[in-house]
Amino acid sequence: MNFSSFKYLVKQGWHNMRMNRLMSVASVGVLTACLIITGIAGLLSVNVNSFVKRLNDQNVIIIYLYDDISPQQMESLVTTFTEENNITGYTYVTKEQALAEMISRMDEYEALFEGYSGDKNMLPASYRISLTDLIYHDEIVSYYTGLPGVEKVSSSINVVNALLLLKNIVNVVGWGLVAALGLVSVVVISNTIRLTVFARRKEINIMKFVGATNAFIRLPFLVEGVTVGFCAAILAFCAVFGAYYGVLAYSASNGTWISNMFFDFIPYQKVWYWLLGIFCTSGIFVGGIGSITSMQKHLKV
Repeated sequence: MNFSSFKYLVKQGWHNMRMNRLMSVASVGVLTACLIITGIAGLLSVNVNSFVKRLNDQNVIIIYLYDDISPQQMESLVTTFTEENNITGYTYVTKEQALAEMISRMDEYEALFEGYSGDKNMLPASYRISLTDLIYHDEIVSYYTGLPGVEKVSSSINVVNALLLLKNIVNVVGWGLVAALGLVSVVVISNTIRLTVFARRKEINIMKFVGATNAFIRLPFLVEGVTVGFCAAILAFCAVFGAYYGVLAYSASNGTWISNMFFDFIPYQKVWYWLLGIFCTSGIFVGGIGSITSMQKHLKV
């Protein structure tokens, strides 16, 4: 197939879209809506994953020690820290350091802590340990609770479990939406091209009788599906990226609760290029699949 023939077939595909403009617009609209919902689910998923990862990197379990803990018990604890593969590091916080940290957090009430240093310091010494992954959280807390010399193990277990549950739900729902909405888009595009095939069935038969190849006949319909997918991808990208940019800008410029989480969002500079690439790839793929599915079932040449 030479370039002039290819150019002609591409124009025929676009001509088909103009002749069936209402169905083409409907196909673009449905696929755009599907990509927008999928994009929102995807951005929510990656941001939740990023937030969980950040929390995981900063996750600290605090092991409070009795004042009368023996050196042997301290050494035994340190040995478990170094031998446990799920612990990335540990820090020892003395009673004096614990008091200084509390005073720094409550500096406006610093006067209340006067006279509580030295022997009158009631705060316990502690070890702060970091984990390799949040999934080992319950296991580590359970292991160190009740060990000799350990008074209490403190952790944000409810927050951790809630975030892990949210992460799993978002991932499952996100992939489910991708599959379901992709199928809907393929059906709509397939039906649109099926109408074009039906309207041009006599012309297609004549083309086949005069020696046109299957590829020559199928290419305009493939161009139509790919064009629908590409147009939907660009529209969906503009909508999703614009909304995401607006959310980040609003959260950065307003003193709302969301501004406290702003730096946990993935910056739009790191999102737009892969978002555009995924939308274009998905749109073109779904459009092409819709065309191929329609032609295999209804284009008898």
